[in-house]
Amino acid sequence: MKIAVSQWQCGVEDRLSRIARDARQASLSGCDLLLLPELALPGYNRPDGHREQAQPLNGIWATYVAEQARNNRIAIVYGWAERGTDGIYNSASVIAPDGTRLAHYRKIQLFGAMEQANFSHGQQAPVVFRYRGRNFGLLICYDIEFPEHARALARQGTEILLVPTANPIGYAHVPDLLVPARAYENRMVVAYANYSGEEHGLCFGGLSIICSPDGQPVAKAGLGDALLIAEIGDNLFEGEYLSTQIADLRGGQAR
Repeated sequence: MKIAVSQWQCGVEDRLSRIARDARQASLSGCDLLLLPELALPGYNRPDGHREQAQPLNGIWATYVAEQARNNRIAIVYGWAERGTDGIYNSASVIAPDGTRLAHYRKIQLFGAMEQANFSHGQQAPVVFRYRGRNFGLLICYDIEFPEHARALARQGTEILLVPTANPIGYAHVPDLLVPARAYENRMVVAYANYSGEEHGLCFGGLSIICSPDGQPVAKAGLGDALLIAEIGDNLFEGEYLSTQIADLRGGQAR
């Protein structure tokens, strides 16, 4: 399996066109899945716009992304502002190459005053979904900083964890330390898609990463616009240097 992680340079307002471009590029590169950042639609730092622009689960954004997935025969994972029946949510959806929804998740751990003021906390535990013979899990940004969420997904058999994020400058310890730790301690691949540049006064730190189960980067971006591509083969999940924590937990089960 080959996956792509898109790091967006802020300043491009035509986000739908950017999704189409990335989906085409990833597809032409032979990728099976494309991961986009947190709140790719309508944008992360929009404190006055999330409630106004949020859309329902089957709104225009969802229809458009499904069309791009079908046109390019690729799964697309994207963050977006969801208008639920009981609140506005910082959500992420997984769209299969046939345009159907494979998984949907609402962010549990809201970060900072902006998110707290504009979104409701997700109430459902992250789910594991199956795609191309692998078990995938889904978290959003700040969620990955809590070991409990990644561990819960690992104990359900997650092999590849997808994390749309909007990580500001000043938090490089997340992609540099915490993401590799989550990958190693849970024996999983972690793909982490961030922004770079500035959006309405907020500067993002880039450093998107695809990290292997041994805690080492398979691919890592710098501070600019980037599309990371990595092959996820069986060899990444094998080897004497991988963690045995999951198997050694009392009551745990080895995968």
